[in-house]
Amino acid sequence: MTATDKFRDECGVFAIFAHPEAEKLAYLGLHALQHRGQESAGIVTSDGMSLHAHKAMGLVADIFTEEVLAPLHGTLAIGHTRYSTAGDSALLNAQPILVQSNKGMMAVAHNGNLVNAQDIRHRLEAMGSIFQTNSDTEVIVHLIALSREHTLPEAMADSLRRVEGAFSLVMISPDRIFAARDPRGFRPLAMGRIPAQPGMKHDTIVFASETCAFDLIGATYERDVKPGELVVVGPEGVTSHFYAPAQEQSSCIFEHVYFSRPDSFVFGRSVDKSREMLGRQLAREAPAEADIVVPVPDSGVSAAMGYAGESGIPFRFGLIRNHYVGRTFIEPSQSVRDFGVKLKLNPIRSLLEGKRVVLIDDSIVRGTTSRKIVRMIRSAGAKEVHMRVSCPPTISPCYYGVDTPSKSQLIAANKSVEEIREYIGADSLVYLSLEGMKKACGDGEKTTYCTACYTGKYPTDIVDVEEIQPAAVIKR
Repeated sequence: MTATDKFRDECGVFAIFAHPEAEKLAYLGLHALQHRGQESAGIVTSDGMSLHAHKAMGLVADIFTEEVLAPLHGTLAIGHTRYSTAGDSALLNAQPILVQSNKGMMAVAHNGNLVNAQDIRHRLEAMGSIFQTNSDTEVIVHLIALSREHTLPEAMADSLRRVEGAFSLVMISPDRIFAARDPRGFRPLAMGRIPAQPGMKHDTIVFASETCAFDLIGATYERDVKPGELVVVGPEGVTSHFYAPAQEQSSCIFEHVYFSRPDSFVFGRSVDKSREMLGRQLAREAPAEADIVVPVPDSGVSAAMGYAGESGIPFRFGLIRNHYVGRTFIEPSQSVRDFGVKLKLNPIRSLLEGKRVVLIDDSIVRGTTSRKIVRMIRSAGAKEVHMRVSCPPTISPCYYGVDTPSKSQLIAANKSVEEIREYIGADSLVYLSLEGMKKACGDGEKTTYCTACYTGKYPTDIVDVEEIQPAAVIKR
């Protein structure tokens, strides 16, 4: 089995069944999931007879104006917001993917990465299949269309048994919504409900990558879609099928370390609680003689609060983040040192001057941004900077949907902790231990986690790992 090397998607998916304003709720759900993907977004709706789609490059609020949403009016909808990837930024790869097949009209939105997608694609192309996108999601669509099973739920189950890797996906047909997770449960997918309002025949059923999307639309979280489960919601109600037996669980621990919003409930656990516990465990493992604890905002905040609470060292927002930085900006003609970081972060000199600072971040990937932040804090007058990281060193790329760089670009795969400390310019540097991270995130309680990016041990077969170059987009 060969891992794909270009088309990796850490995205957000959303689906809604039986609501008179499904398109508007899909828009709101995607808005809540915007942190999971900023490159493109799309919505496909059904009015009970046919499907209507709109997708574009950009942010959810910019794409879906009232004028765009009006022709999408329907009672069923799915949506997708896509993470930016290098060399793969094009509208043709935006989702959901809408097709007309011998199984009828359908559209699919997918979060994750299929490690055998290229093998399947090559076989299908040899049989005459023509692909319209570069996304591995289209492999699933072709498998459904080619399945010998007669009903759409059976064809979908048949296709999912043929793919390997990470997938949490939603699908829409004119009268049904489908939701499924891979048998190892790599990526999250939650199910919620909005009680029927007067005049409505059914409760509204909702699916989303994270529960924060439920909060915005007034849905109540019920449960996660289970690994290996296919949930079908239609006129007959909600039915559940296990298309494959669940395997050893490998839920992505990076969802708790970094990717998910802290106000979400992911893999049956509060993300904020996990991050606070990561910080507390880090304080126990890596104490520091210091005056203040400062987070790298926003992803380091919860861990920094945990570290401060456990250590007794005061927590301070010593770095202020500009939340209004767009995708492009005008750079001064004469270069300003560390301009990109200064555009996003600015130190509070009065808090940092003369202080011994514990700087908390969720991870160090390339090290270039950490180096600039340490330099920024020193330039604001800090006496010492002690870097603490709330996860172990990232030494291996991910092949299940998170766009980590190739091994050659991962600083921890090529330098010792002391060499990294010297490179970023900190007075000390300590990472959280692997066992400490797993303990803080409740490993073994409700799920067990995939930690391949920290260990190099993958839960599925991956060959030629050293030669594969995953898309490099995480630039911390």
